[in-house]
Amino acid sequence: MDLKTLKSVLEIGETIAVEFKRCGNGIESDTYESVCSFLNRFGGDIFLGVLDDGTVCGIPQNAAQDMIKNFISVIGNPSMFSPTVYLSPEILQDEAGNTIIHVHVPPSAEVHSYKKIIYDRVDDADVKVTATGAIAQMYIRKQNVFTEKKIFPYANLTDLRLDLLPKIRLMAKNHAGGNHQWVSMSDMELLKSAGLYGRDMVTGEEGFNLAAIMLLGKDDVILNVSPAYVTDAIVRKVNKDRYDDREIIKTNLIESYERLLEFGKKHLPDKFFLEDTVNISLRNIIIREASANTLMHREYSSTYTAKFVIEKDCMYVENANRAVKAGYITVDNLEPNPKNPLIAAFFRNIGYAEQLGSGVRNLFKYSTLYSGKQPEFKEGDVFRIIVPLDEAYSFDIAAKQRNADKVAESADKVAESADKVAESADKMAESADKTVYKDFLIPDKNGKSSILIEKEIRTDREKILMAYLYEYDKITSGKAGELLGVKQRRARAILKEMADRNILSKQGAYRNTEYILKKGDE
Repeated sequence: MDLKTLKSVLEIGETIAVEFKRCGNGIESDTYESVCSFLNRFGGDIFLGVLDDGTVCGIPQNAAQDMIKNFISVIGNPSMFSPTVYLSPEILQDEAGNTIIHVHVPPSAEVHSYKKIIYDRVDDADVKVTATGAIAQMYIRKQNVFTEKKIFPYANLTDLRLDLLPKIRLMAKNHAGGNHQWVSMSDMELLKSAGLYGRDMVTGEEGFNLAAIMLLGKDDVILNVSPAYVTDAIVRKVNKDRYDDREIIKTNLIESYERLLEFGKKHLPDKFFLEDTVNISLRNIIIREASANTLMHREYSSTYTAKFVIEKDCMYVENANRAVKAGYITVDNLEPNPKNPLIAAFFRNIGYAEQLGSGVRNLFKYSTLYSGKQPEFKEGDVFRIIVPLDEAYSFDIAAKQRNADKVAESADKVAESADKVAESADKMAESADKTVYKDFLIPDKNGKSSILIEKEIRTDREKILMAYLYEYDKITSGKAGELLGVKQRRARAILKEMADRNILSKQGAYRNTEYILKKGDE
């Protein structure tokens, strides 16, 4: 790792994939707990010789090699780590010459334990995993096969809702524009074509799989293979402690989808919107995409109760998930990853969903039109979609307001034109690549006259800090963060940059660090 990357990591701080450890002359047990949790989650990087806030305290240089030897010995000891692992730490030095040990931990295909305890990474913390269900979920996450493909050799056609197949054929035909291969197939041919009947290539077992039972199974059969399966649809607009309306859905996915749509339509307003001169229902699109997502991408082996909740200011869905990473999903970082490809393909064939990833894009587009705000998607062991609601918002009203603003803006431009001549004259005196604020007068050493600050102040944030320093002469990163409304780590980076440009001087170390305003030509 180069110095630039190290500096960036220290500034950002601890995350789900970054951990700082102070250490001294030896590596403590919590370092190995972090190794275990990274192996069990998505991997990560550990930095020894760094405080929790990102300040480098360093480790004794003469102790670094021995610490690495001990580290390798512990993670390779089967009585300490199971299964054992080999990692190759590296020695780094920061700008000040402090020694840091960096350990990169890749994600593992196995579930690991340290001193017979399993650890998982949750946000920026290492958490003991003791519950049987949670441990089972970790093993599921490590599997290379989809749980929807699990074969149930004793399931037969009588366990399925074959009465739904005529409707499914018609839906597939209509969605395909008038022709679909399922139309001419027998029931068994259709089920095999959809991948709902197959053979386990490891055990040799043949039969209907979990996807078939979840999509088309009778209610009692679904209950037998997935006892915890349920979607809890709730409205909490008035009675927030309990609910205004509730529907517990435990039936097949085809009818679950339809019931969720009806539930959402009953409790959300349908706002007028024209798209290419055609009136479309923003409400229905949002409900459809949210419902399809939570049914298609759910981990059905989990005991976690899926939720479809409507509140006054938001609608959200959440379900158990087989996560491949953690964090927020945006249109820019979207990497479509099917959790149940057989179920997802079935939904696409009958028009309940479109191509992979389109649901996220549609929700970003239509949620903004519906409420004026963007939704949130959070990937983890529980997948969440949060759609903001605002009953008073209307795209048409907002559009009229935007038009009114444009009229006002045009009027302002007339007035602004008169100012541009004077503004141009001012710009002649300024540097082409910087802004200099010259309104900070600092008393000289005698406290009588004033000394003009001629320093390059690049942002409004820096201007706020200069105003404070004019009054109090010095500032801490904690106070800077409070003034700017940012995290202390970000405030520290801003202060350091100003010090690098000779505007401030740094005094003290670690938590006692203060930044002093340089006056005049100091």
